[in-house]
Amino acid sequence: MSEKASESPFAAEEARLHALLEPTVTAHRLFLEGVSIKAAGTHRTLHVIVDLPQEQTGGVGLDVIAEISRELSDLLDTRKASGAFADDRPYDLEVSSPGVTRPLTQPRHWHRARGRIVKVNVVQGENLTGRLTQVTDDGVTVVPDLPAAKGVKPKRGEPVTLPFEKIRSGRVEVEFSHVDAVPETAFESFEPDADTLPETDTDAEEA
Repeated sequence: MSEKASESPFAAEEARLHALLEPTVTAHRLFLEGVSIKAAGTHRTLHVIVDLPQEQTGGVGLDVIAEISRELSDLLDTRKASGAFADDRPYDLEVSSPGVTRPLTQPRHWHRARGRIVKVNVVQGENLTGRLTQVTDDGVTVVPDLPAAKGVKPKRGEPVTLPFEKIRSGRVEVEFSHVDAVPETAFESFEPDADTLPETDTDAEEA
């Protein structure tokens, strides 16, 4: 996986603000995903993205977002006069959590998506969509959905393990019934049913 370098004209200022805000975010047992500045004329918007630790599932509650927004706003107002910002232009603070369909660009993003349906674009290989069941330091394991007729629930194939260097990109697919209610132990010893496996031709050559 690769990430594009930041091209923000406010990169240095965003880095200073990240260091300033991170202790407050961490005190709420959250992870500071990013800090970005957008300018429009004489006004600026400071967008702060917070997330749960990678070992947790679910999302950040709205009440938590509101509380941390107030604390960060107070902190910024206190530090504004001492140079928290590069200039004195007014600003709006927006605090949010990552969307469900954010790109999976870091290992921690894959950890947070464990148990969800993901679409993976593979480097020099066949792309796949399926349930993300395991994430390690080296890569991920996905149980793919097998092709099915329209309106028929896809069956599950054999687990596929991909090292991170073989993943071009990935994202979470929105599903109406989420897997948060499924115990994590259900994935630890997953084996596809025999009747769900595709028939294979032993004489066929591998691509």
